[in-house]
Amino acid sequence: MNNEKNANVSIVLPVYNEQGNIGRVYNEISDVMRAGANEYEIIFVDDGSTDDSYLRLSEIQKSDPNVVVVKFRRNFGQTAAMAAGFDTSSGDIIITMDADGQNDPRDIPALLHKVGEGYDLVSGWRHKRQDKLLLRRIPSMLANRVISFTTDVNLHDYGCTLKAFRRDVVDNIQLYGEMHRFIPAIASWIGVRIAEVKVNHRARTSGRSKYGLSRTFRVILDLITVKFLLSYSSRPLQFFGAFGLLFGGIGLILSTYLVIERLFFEVPLADRPVLLLAVFLMFSGLQIITVGLLAELQTRTYHEAQNKPTYVIREILRG
Repeated sequence: MNNEKNANVSIVLPVYNEQGNIGRVYNEISDVMRAGANEYEIIFVDDGSTDDSYLRLSEIQKSDPNVVVVKFRRNFGQTAAMAAGFDTSSGDIIITMDADGQNDPRDIPALLHKVGEGYDLVSGWRHKRQDKLLLRRIPSMLANRVISFTTDVNLHDYGCTLKAFRRDVVDNIQLYGEMHRFIPAIASWIGVRIAEVKVNHRARTSGRSKYGLSRTFRVILDLITVKFLLSYSSRPLQFFGAFGLLFGGIGLILSTYLVIERLFFEVPLADRPVLLLAVFLMFSGLQIITVGLLAELQTRTYHEAQNKPTYVIREILRG
């Protein structure tokens, strides 16, 4: 397999208030990349920092033509910063990593080597995390298991930003919300080969973490979105229709039972809550199916109006 030597590599780092870490991270990345045979660019995306991060980045960029700095007008979040880095990048292989110094740039060659073995996406696994046990490591472990179970893409560490992507992978995914952590699951829809590599994880030496338990609810909602997109994005009626038929079927069975009681056993229907429940379920089922039909029409309009295919081709061989 190609070992990806002489490939053009783009390294994308979202930055938010990391003035104390930027210099060290830049120096470490530069040392690693200069020691290799790859052409490279380092893309820092300043996600509306309120400290001197942009000033430090500007100074670095003036001294190194391999550095690209993208500055947001305000804080849009890590997912938006990563998407901007993808859009700005020109590399055949894109590496993403945090700018807080906890990812080790010395792991980049291992990711590139794995890509060279034929994998489309290589995800880092922080097997020895240097974070607090109760607030970070245990919630992360539980989240990884839930995400793996829900998406059918089994990874030990969805939250590790250190990843490597082939160009065609990032060109075929759209990021929004808090979706950056679900990139492997989203990319699985286009049939990518995914590998996981153990990477070093270091304790933070400057600044403070931007992550907390407050993100849990947003992650849960985004997980529901990802599951829907992976399973039903091109056939939403099958999702809504299943619930609609279930509710409507239960309502119909209850109604039939009540009608039989009334006609053949002369059981009065007045003041029976089950009658209201049966009517409610039948109308709910009808409404849910209607929503599914509308979603189906919207999906077809989306694909047809943009001429967006419902498939992704890896390669075409012709004689």
